[in-house]
Amino acid sequence: VQLEESGGGLVQAGGSLRLSCAASGFSFTSNSMAWYRQAPEKQRELVAEITTNGGGTNYADSVKGRFTISRDNTKNTVYLQMNSLKVEDTALYYCNARYLQRPWGQGTQVTVSS
Repeated sequence: VQLEESGGGLVQAGGSLRLSCAASGFSFTSNSMAWYRQAPEKQRELVAEITTNGGGTNYADSVKGRFTISRDNTKNTVYLQMNSLKVEDTALYYCNARYLQRPWGQGTQVTVSS
């Protein structure tokens, strides 16, 4: 099982980033997927989730209207488009199955400067 996140970086407040997560080693198309984030000295939190066919999504209140989760089942990849970024979005971002999480990947760092 491998979850490989990419696309993070340093961006100014108000900017955008698109995260990608390539999954392998499990049945990607049979799993709802999600993005999570963990800021320093805080617990990991659920940011966004998407159903198996992409027809349903849900977001944390803090990112609703700014972030969009999507997936490409032909590429076993899930994406997170992040717009209007805020300093408080700074965190290490991970993807994983929404339920029955697999071993976590390395994550991708998102740093938003003021």
